[in-house]
Amino acid sequence: MARLKITQVRSTIHRKEPQKRTIKALGLGKLHRTVVHNDTPQIRGMVRAVCHLVTVEEVD
Repeated sequence: MARLKITQVRSTIHRKEPQKRTIKALGLGKLHRTVVHNDTPQIRGMVRAVCHLVTVEEVD
């Protein structure tokens, strides 16, 4: 199964509460923190909601 490496590159200060909760649910919360998740439709949807705050790379 493919994996996604997600890194937070922008702050959640002055962002709406749902975006803050999505970042927290992804396991992020501080700048330049990186997590790896399985590539599922749920994770893709969460990443799409905060795409302006994170960078995403595919990992084998």
